[in-house]
Amino acid sequence: MKKNQKVAVEQLEVGTFIRLPISWKDHPFMFSSFKIKNTAQIELIKGLGLKDVFFDPDKSDVEPVTSANSAQPLPTEEELNALKAQMLSDKSAKIDEQKKLKRDLRKTEQQFERSVAMMRSMVSKVSSRPLNAVNEAKDLISNITNMLLHSDNLALHLMGDAKNDEHIYHHSLNVAMLCMLMAKELGWSREEVETIGLGALFHDIGKLKVPSTILNKRAPLSTPEENFIKQHPLMSINFLKLADSFPEEAKPLIANHHEYLDGSGYPQGLKADKLDKLSQLIAVVNEYDNLCNGTNQIKGKPPSVALGLLYKNYNKKLNTEFVGKLIKMLGIYPPGSIVELSSGQFAMVMSVNLQQLLFPNIVVYDQLVPKEQAPIINLEHHNMSVVRSLPSAALPKIIHDYLNPRDKISFGIGSN
Repeated sequence: MKKNQKVAVEQLEVGTFIRLPISWKDHPFMFSSFKIKNTAQIELIKGLGLKDVFFDPDKSDVEPVTSANSAQPLPTEEELNALKAQMLSDKSAKIDEQKKLKRDLRKTEQQFERSVAMMRSMVSKVSSRPLNAVNEAKDLISNITNMLLHSDNLALHLMGDAKNDEHIYHHSLNVAMLCMLMAKELGWSREEVETIGLGALFHDIGKLKVPSTILNKRAPLSTPEENFIKQHPLMSINFLKLADSFPEEAKPLIANHHEYLDGSGYPQGLKADKLDKLSQLIAVVNEYDNLCNGTNQIKGKPPSVALGLLYKNYNKKLNTEFVGKLIKMLGIYPPGSIVELSSGQFAMVMSVNLQQLLFPNIVVYDQLVPKEQAPIINLEHHNMSVVRSLPSAALPKIIHDYLNPRDKISFGIGSN
């Protein structure tokens, strides 16, 4: 049988995966595509006045019956009406929940956009008004720390793609927020949380001294170009010499954010005994963000793949306790992951609640729901689970365009 072939409603069986050929608003089910769980659902579908639905054999447990005769007991009209009323009530509640999730996400996006604007302003002032730049950075970090330390329901949200000229700001904010979040989870003091956040904000500022012809080069870098870029941590420190008020304790983590425990990092090839815990933590987070977002020469990896690479390939280079904490904190499917659900649908992880990592909030592909109205749902409330993560390139074009996977992964911290 062909995929998505029309079948008569009378032929439906429990276990068949179907798609309803009507608007999402015109039926009581949460999705237009789903696997039938019981005879009551079949009766509700018949009550919609449909003659045919679409059947997907790849996602079904059984084939449709060849005749209309079924030995399964049918629910009474009273039971059907009660079920339909309950489903519509649940659907309405879920729509309200989705609206709240979207509001929370937009609120976090607005805060992230303000932070990007502040980053741009601070970087522009480092040379001309260094005191102002550092004071603004301290205020930003203090506000983020207050949110981290005083909220019991934090979530990590996926942000929109960076504009071409803003990658350095997005990367710096990503690293700062993830470092601060990890420092909090590790039980570090407020002072340490703020120190690593402030250092992370400025850790790549030295790249502004690298000629754009090298920084934006698509072809493989020559050895002299590579060596020049590898000096950017020390260039960042030189930049900050202009700012007397920049805390000394944050400078080592800036200088050392590309150093590895085995001495194979750069620019100084330091080993574990010369690297403080802040330097070791930013090295983990910086590597993760670089793996996710790639470079001009190397394509970025899906977030779950990036975490797997950290775990498998960096055990001698990075602090394994911190790598483990990052994996535990982000969950198996971090924001930005493309996943297949137990329902057979495809989705993108939009945010994770740090207290409920197995139940991320996801945006689900449904061809009958307009893209701008695509529901963001919490897996915990929909009796679904993630089957696997997959690269965005594996998605059919229509689904890829709908979910709009991010080329660059940026995170914002907010409530859930």
